[in-house]
Amino acid sequence: MIQILSLAQRGVQAHVFDSMFEDRKRLFVDLLGWDVPVIDNRFEIDRFDIEHAVYFVATDEDGNHQGSLRMLPTTRPHILDSLFGDLCPGGVPTGEQIYEITRLCLPARLGSAQRLETRKQLISAMVDYALANGIVRLTGVVDAGFRKDILNMGWRAEPLGPAKLFDGANLGAFAVHISSETPERLRWTGIYRENMRADRARQVSA
Repeated sequence: MIQILSLAQRGVQAHVFDSMFEDRKRLFVDLLGWDVPVIDNRFEIDRFDIEHAVYFVATDEDGNHQGSLRMLPTTRPHILDSLFGDLCPGGVPTGEQIYEITRLCLPARLGSAQRLETRKQLISAMVDYALANGIVRLTGVVDAGFRKDILNMGWRAEPLGPAKLFDGANLGAFAVHISSETPERLRWTGIYRENMRADRARQVSA
């Protein structure tokens, strides 16, 4: 099950949010060693986890986190413009119709097949949400190796500049162009899942 949430719903979805932030801490801090804030030694929550963020959260029947990603409006401070602007020699793309993809979290405790399937479901939900809310471009910064995968998923995508080393990590920025043909292009590569409807995609207003 994919839920689309905002922090305003944390009061009624406390377990979902707690489970997600705990898994983010286990993955990004404990496993990958990122130098990012940790709250109460349990939750990875950074300065971009604000009311304007949109969360796509895959959960099991008990509401336990199975995978997630976060989208941020580029009209406000976000990771690419605040921390990695040097990755975009032509300038960081920003605008009302441009959102940033961040914090893709697929828990290591799940098998590789389940992580891959959850990633496909999250991407599909994100694309449906973008189409329903007039979002035409998605940006992000990732490891250069994963950026190659993103650029080859079938959608219209491009690098925003050469990869560079940051604290030992080789990172690159990218942009994905979203249009009515995007779901079909992702079907060609076996990624798109019919797991959303336009009315559900509007759960959180962009």
